[in-house]
Amino acid sequence: MLCGLLAVSFVAWTAQGLDRAKLDRARDELAARGTRTFIVMWNGEIAYEWYAPNQEPNQRLGTASLAKALVGGISLMVAVEDGLLDVDDPAWKYIRAWRNDPVRSKITIRHLVTHTSGIEDAEQDGLPHEKLPGWKGAFWRRDPDPFSIAIHQAPVRFEPGTKYAYSNPGFAALAYAVTASLKGTPHRNIRALLKHRVFEPIGLRDEEWSIGYDRPYDVDGLRLYATWGGGSFTARAVARIGQWMLQRGRWNDRPLVDSTILDRAVADAGMPKPARTPGNPNPASGLGWWTNEDGVWRNVPTDAFAGAGAGHRVLLVVPSLKLVVVRNGDWLNEEGGAEGFWGAIEQFVFNPVIGALGLEPPYRPSPVVAGVHWAPADQIVRRARGSDNWPVTWADDDALYTAYGDGWGFEPRLDAKLSLGLAKVHGPAQHFQGVNLRAASAERIGDGDAGEKASGILMVDGTLYLWVRNAGNSKLGWSLDDGRTWSWSDWTFTESLGHPAFLNFGKNYAGARDTYVYIYSPDRDSAYKPADRLVLARVPKDRIRERDAYEFLERVDAAGGPVWTRDIARRGAAFSFPGLVYRSQVTYHPALKRYLLCGIIPIGDTRFDGGFGLYDAPEPWGPWTTVFFTRKWDTGPGENCSFPTKWMSADGKTVWMVFSGDDHFSVRQATLEMRK
Repeated sequence: MLCGLLAVSFVAWTAQGLDRAKLDRARDELAARGTRTFIVMWNGEIAYEWYAPNQEPNQRLGTASLAKALVGGISLMVAVEDGLLDVDDPAWKYIRAWRNDPVRSKITIRHLVTHTSGIEDAEQDGLPHEKLPGWKGAFWRRDPDPFSIAIHQAPVRFEPGTKYAYSNPGFAALAYAVTASLKGTPHRNIRALLKHRVFEPIGLRDEEWSIGYDRPYDVDGLRLYATWGGGSFTARAVARIGQWMLQRGRWNDRPLVDSTILDRAVADAGMPKPARTPGNPNPASGLGWWTNEDGVWRNVPTDAFAGAGAGHRVLLVVPSLKLVVVRNGDWLNEEGGAEGFWGAIEQFVFNPVIGALGLEPPYRPSPVVAGVHWAPADQIVRRARGSDNWPVTWADDDALYTAYGDGWGFEPRLDAKLSLGLAKVHGPAQHFQGVNLRAASAERIGDGDAGEKASGILMVDGTLYLWVRNAGNSKLGWSLDDGRTWSWSDWTFTESLGHPAFLNFGKNYAGARDTYVYIYSPDRDSAYKPADRLVLARVPKDRIRERDAYEFLERVDAAGGPVWTRDIARRGAAFSFPGLVYRSQVTYHPALKRYLLCGIIPIGDTRFDGGFGLYDAPEPWGPWTTVFFTRKWDTGPGENCSFPTKWMSADGKTVWMVFSGDDHFSVRQATLEMRK
């Protein structure tokens, strides 16, 4: 019998960046809170594995509602992969009894899988399932079967798609619909579909898993298995499924599910979210999975997703960290405890494991800069409370021009909150003054991704240029009169370049390396999703407004020179940090003759807590090295950061960082320590 700590892999703990002592402490806390299994997979290997006494690795444990992801979510993905149904199909196409129902006929597959169908849950007043009255008790007793009850008896309590309300019967209806879509296929029920299309190919043996409370129900000529609960898996089987999900549906270089379908499953499905209360960070719903896309789990990267069930049985997958975590057992918190369902998982599982994982810089140390010494945090100057973004450029009138988002600008603040507003900053970093710049042809409204926002700004030969994101994907504006009036391109970047930012040189683009303007962006259509890499574009400075004049870095050749292409589909990487490339700004440091790239690390709510990296290179395309790197700075770095050339000392040692921490125009002094 295996019990206590089972060390499947102790390989290079320090090199891996896993802090074993921290994981031991997390294990001790989990063990004290009823945990029976705890697995951490990293880089495709089991790095930490623990079982409670009398619990063995080959012993299956119930999943509760974790089955909604492992069974319901995955079976839906495979059916979509095969073209058997679409998530926006009306459910009545597969549940024929609903076709003429005035309310149920409005329910779609998306509604069922995201708990927005309006179908009432089979719960009441905290009663045990065996004591529930009426159709609710019959659903859990499976008398005569739960599917007929969900389809014919469970009432619809609101207009489908208008609210969130967790629904086990909704998932029963989903199981019926998916199974109906399998008619005429080689695998005519969900168990056969999972076994042959996913579980066997990734190496799961039959004895490692079961679904549907170990029995099917034959209804309307369909063999139906429960997908809302009733699963039973070994911890290693769950971890293996998590690793397959992390690998975007591939196993041994074979795609079992198309990666785009899997990406849709673990992304925010765009439906109403559950209520979020203090201590209970309820995530948004994907397609059977829960997603951290909006950063509700503050210390977890935004590409994370999870499945979870009663008893805090949870599978966490974080692709950017190559991390899979499995926990099974009893409830983590006491009845009536301060932590809600997700609050307890976050506190006792997510945060300790993330905290034990050291995040290493993506590049070796800088050969020029040995370190960075920051002024104390209490010396940070903050202006423009409640406004963020703040890309900056040094203009011909010696002012820094900038743009803010979701705020009211500098004091005195505007009456209206703007999604995109402009401002000028006068004076040295030690005592600057910010002034709002009104420009009706540039200002926008709309919070978050509902409003266009600035991502990059540049002055070249007296003309201000502005990149605007959230514009499907991004578009260009320009002003010939110092930002008072603006014209806009009749084209947009629709592939990649979701957050384009200009490479800034000196005053009015003085000191530029050549006659081109350079643009960086995470290789994403959206400004809100981390990428694996930054892409780099260039355009002659006298043709910035012409889409056909843009070239894209395809690769760097063996001699270190750039190879450019007009075809954006052939774009390559200018900077790589898999899963952790986010909003970035680049400035040329003339004294060092180096390019400084400041990039936010997209873990948690970086406005108030988080980290960033500062990198340098001799050319805009690299090779990059690391000047400074922290996963957790002593203050929130915000969502954007840069080092304006105007605020660099002549000897290059003193620089000032502009960042949007705490939703302000924040400025902090730094001293660069040079290598001898």
